[in-house]
Amino acid sequence: MIKKLILPLLLFFFSAAQAETIKTDVLVIGGGSCGVAAAIQSARSKVKTLLIEPGPWLGGTMTMGGMCVLDGGRNLPSGVWGEFRRKVTDYYHNRLGYDTSRNAILRFEPRIGADILKKITDTVKNLTVKMKTPWTVVKKDGTGWEVSITVNGETVKIEAKVLVDGTETGEVAQKLDLKFVRENTNLTERPADNIGDITWIAILKDFGRGSDKTIAKPEGYDPAIYNFLKGKDLKPILRAIQIPNDKYMLNWPEGAISAAQVNAQTREELYRKAKLRTLGLIYYIQTEMGYKNLGLDNEFGTTDHLAMIPYLKESRRLSGLVRMVQDDIKKPYERESKLYRTSIAVGENFYDNSFALTYASNPPDVTIQYRSPYSIPLGVVVVKDVENLLVTEKAISVTGQVNASTMYPSVQMTLGQGVGATAAYCAFFKTTTKHLNVRTIQGEIMDFKGYLMPFSDISQKDPHFRAIQQVGATGMLRGIQHMEGSTVEVHFDANDTVTTAEIRPVMNEIYTRFFLWFNKEKPGEKFTLGNLVSFISDYTLTDPATMQGTIRKLWKPVLKLPGDLDMNRSATRLEFAVLTNKYLNPFAKTVDVTGKVVN
Repeated sequence: MIKKLILPLLLFFFSAAQAETIKTDVLVIGGGSCGVAAAIQSARSKVKTLLIEPGPWLGGTMTMGGMCVLDGGRNLPSGVWGEFRRKVTDYYHNRLGYDTSRNAILRFEPRIGADILKKITDTVKNLTVKMKTPWTVVKKDGTGWEVSITVNGETVKIEAKVLVDGTETGEVAQKLDLKFVRENTNLTERPADNIGDITWIAILKDFGRGSDKTIAKPEGYDPAIYNFLKGKDLKPILRAIQIPNDKYMLNWPEGAISAAQVNAQTREELYRKAKLRTLGLIYYIQTEMGYKNLGLDNEFGTTDHLAMIPYLKESRRLSGLVRMVQDDIKKPYERESKLYRTSIAVGENFYDNSFALTYASNPPDVTIQYRSPYSIPLGVVVVKDVENLLVTEKAISVTGQVNASTMYPSVQMTLGQGVGATAAYCAFFKTTTKHLNVRTIQGEIMDFKGYLMPFSDISQKDPHFRAIQQVGATGMLRGIQHMEGSTVEVHFDANDTVTTAEIRPVMNEIYTRFFLWFNKEKPGEKFTLGNLVSFISDYTLTDPATMQGTIRKLWKPVLKLPGDLDMNRSATRLEFAVLTNKYLNPFAKTVDVTGKVVN
């Protein structure tokens, strides 16, 4: 009798365990480059975090999608992205010919990238990762969320305070029937619920001279489609898309398949056509160009040896608290809104190596106005009118021109850290996305080595990195664009001197006493150290001689400034940033989500 009861009892307890509700502070749905970085940062910010990913790998586009030659982000190794970059370089540094220089293009095998991300997440406290875990239902529960997932064939409910849509195409937002933005440009009119055109990436391997890895002729093969390669030398193209171990990332955006209004009924046929287009390119390279030694590497473990998921550059986008436009990159300091002040991540425009096939002999023009590095504002990831829902990847609130850069995996990993810090802020302080404190969130990002401003000339190892980032985020000292070869960088230029004209507008905005001090002291064209110490004394109500003595005493041992305090000399940008940050603390001034100072 007892034995007969044991099995039903065990089944009862097993079912009860499966039926239990999982409670977490932050839930991230989707383990792409942005989602995984968001989960890592959220957990590191000491809140309980759960990441669910339907696929077998973390990393999304850059691992399961095969986009593993990353040009963007080379000069801005911010936070989690910088950590991932270092671990990839460390993994390959003993490989002959692997470029380990500070700002080399990052190249890796997709499987290795996924393994590195898993090893990082395995070491993070407060973080639980569930792979191969589909989700079915998502609904609002007060200020929090309820999500149903499938575990071992059973439905399990998750209750979370904050939800992060870490999918690459806003799938959570779509499930919630949120309205996507219809964008009209002079180039195209894209319906609001469309995703962009897709390509399918393959990893080729050089199997050595004499090998014949020619694939079967793909269905519908037409060599005329690939005639853009006719007469071209494939060797420089291969160098641009090379990854370790004699492999190559093959992607051809000009051969994209239109993905207009994708739904469950059309997706399978769309994907089939995209794969055939890629297989046709491989067949052309092998037969028409004579590279039979280049064959498909089974990097992904898929039956067709192609990437697990398609590569998309464009998708439907949501309406956020703010919308980032091209001028936020081209001329951020001239706009009425000062979105750079609310930065939670940085990005840089780049020469996308996925275009190597098309542009190998004629790379696109580089212009300083378009390609300048930039800051990404907090408001683009916060969904308007929906509490405690944050979005990532291609669903963020930006224009199509901006998306052309922000969609890139290295930028998204940087952005993910900002998303994670924002989610953790809401959970930790038991508040909602209606009550965000920009400066507190930014402080958390910097605590974990994240960038707010895209100053590539100031290393994280610089003792003044944080002071410069914080003063830069006020707009008091602006970033300066520099052409560096074929790229554009934004520098802080620490040794340049400060002019009164550049600091006066923001000083007036932040400090009510500055106007009175300015009319009394009447500083000249160059703002001197004497001027700065004078205002610090006035603002802090400290005797000028005492303040001067204190700063002189701390100049080298504590403030770590070069040279000596000379009251008659023009202040350098470094000196101004360090002294202002310490004694005037402009970063502590509250700003709203548009960057407006709230006095």
